[in-house]
Amino acid sequence: MEEVDVEPTITNIPAISDGKHMGFAWGPGDILVYETRYKASGASGSGCSFIHEIRKDEDIYSPILRKLFNESHHIFVGLQTIREDLPSKSKKPQFVSISKNYRSVIRACMEELQQVAVSTKNTELATQCGNQVSILLAIELIWNLCEVLFIDAAPAGSLLLHLLDWVRLHKADVDEKAREVLQSESPAEHRDYWDVVVSYVLQGRLEEVRQMLVKQANLQPAARSMYKQMDTLLSKMPFYNPGGTQTLTEFDVKWRHWHEDVDRCLQDNSFASNRHLELICKILLGDEDTLLDHKELLGTWYHFLVTRLLFCHPTVKLTELHYYAQSCMTMFLDSRSVPEPLDNILLAAFEFDIHQVIKECSIALNNWWFVAHLTDLLDHCKLLQSHNLHFGSNLREFLLLEYASGLFTHHSLWQLAVDYFDHCPEFGRVYLELQIERVPLETERKALKVLRVCEQRQMSEQVRSICKIMAMRALRNNRLGSALSWSIRAKDAAFATLISERFLQDYCAKGTFSDLDLIDNLGPAMLLSDRLTFLGKYREFHKLYGEKRFREAAKLLLSLMTAKIAPQSFWMTLLTDALPLLEQKEVIFTADQTYELMFCLEELTSSLNITASSTDRPMQEEDVEVTKVELLRLALARNLAQAIVKEGTVEI
Repeated sequence: MEEVDVEPTITNIPAISDGKHMGFAWGPGDILVYETRYKASGASGSGCSFIHEIRKDEDIYSPILRKLFNESHHIFVGLQTIREDLPSKSKKPQFVSISKNYRSVIRACMEELQQVAVSTKNTELATQCGNQVSILLAIELIWNLCEVLFIDAAPAGSLLLHLLDWVRLHKADVDEKAREVLQSESPAEHRDYWDVVVSYVLQGRLEEVRQMLVKQANLQPAARSMYKQMDTLLSKMPFYNPGGTQTLTEFDVKWRHWHEDVDRCLQDNSFASNRHLELICKILLGDEDTLLDHKELLGTWYHFLVTRLLFCHPTVKLTELHYYAQSCMTMFLDSRSVPEPLDNILLAAFEFDIHQVIKECSIALNNWWFVAHLTDLLDHCKLLQSHNLHFGSNLREFLLLEYASGLFTHHSLWQLAVDYFDHCPEFGRVYLELQIERVPLETERKALKVLRVCEQRQMSEQVRSICKIMAMRALRNNRLGSALSWSIRAKDAAFATLISERFLQDYCAKGTFSDLDLIDNLGPAMLLSDRLTFLGKYREFHKLYGEKRFREAAKLLLSLMTAKIAPQSFWMTLLTDALPLLEQKEVIFTADQTYELMFCLEELTSSLNITASSTDRPMQEEDVEVTKVELLRLALARNLAQAIVKEGTVEI
């Protein structure tokens, strides 16, 4: 896999006729396929082009499978918390438990999909659910086998017991058929009776076989002794008990004695008069021809494998499995038939080739969920440490990155993907930064979720980008408060200045401020830009004025002008705001403050005179400005006289 340094070019594939072309454009999660038409000289064409969207991972859009993704995410996160420094033996039970949890989630999804497939009247939905059930069945079958062989790694004796459980779990049709037989009026005479008995024998479920044979013995009193002899053989078949005191060698000796007894019964023709019992006897001996004659009841080569091991090699070891697996697959499958992908995957597992299992699953399955989670678990079990990819990342991280990238194309599952990227130490951060920028910010609520993810991980560039996008969108919708809030969060001084200007323009037009709560609670954020500082302080002036704290209001108003915080274009508004204070009965502005206000007014009027010559302002507007200036001069002169008198009186 080579790295691409530039964006892949769009590939046009010429069609055979009509001047049509097919183009492909690769997106972050999908492929766009579109049709184009090229006109040759003098040729004419009509019609429209069609654009088709091809999703690479359709399963993430299934409501039921989304439960699989959500539940497995919790298990995955829990797995990452297991301490690395613990010895492997103490962690093994935890890993087996986690594996069973993954499988229980798969089972739950399968059952729900099956219910939908049966209950729905929509044939397309029923077919889709049926296909998904088949895929999940295969996934659970593979996972269960990997759990037995790799994660649990059961020793000889216990290994066969686990494999028997594996086959029984995935061959549930026997129980359905048995239920039908037992619910009939005369089970022993039911047409499927012997099929059920033989199926039970093939699965090593000998207690069920004995119970079924009792029903047949009651119908044939003359053959009761023969059935009793078979019952004795079945009851005496030894099964290894991992928790018992018996050693594997002792079990092997006991099993061989039992096997010899079964063989003796067959050689003595003890069951020659009853073909069904003789058939059971041959199966107990593990006769290959007899087993292969019942392919329909076995169903698969791996069921044949486990049955053959049960009755021929019950103490098989992990290292010997590959030999028996290959021979059973060869014997069971027709020489002309090609093994299915599932056969190759299971065979690779029996051969203990973990990497081949993962490779085959990656090719055969329709999404990355299975290989990503299984590989992660196997990696924690220290079974994949030696395998690194030649293009940088290890196998676990590569598969997790692929799976998480697929989740990012979904409108809500992208939140799960964040945790997967967090646990990819080499490239996870880079992938997250690239993918987070592609999340569509349809609502402020979603934008805040994305922002929280970025802030928690100190992704400053992405934080600024998201805030700028949301601020611009709010500004376009004339939501000044929201726009200002986003610009402050982005720490974007230029944009905060722009929005502050809009607030001031809005105030000049309406005479009131919008979003007062936001402006009142700017706090230290007002220091982001001079214009924002002025906006906050100007609002503070109005609050002081409203609370009749006139002296403080006057002092603040004057400081806004003399400190050059207020834009000069807003000075006339500030001076107009000073008029009510100048007209108060009590002198608010001191003589020095009044002089400063006069200086500001003169500076403003001189600049207005300069700009008046270069602008073409309407006469009515100019008259209003002149009137305001005259009123201010009069009020300032009157206030100055009163202030001088008052201050002189105080000094005396």
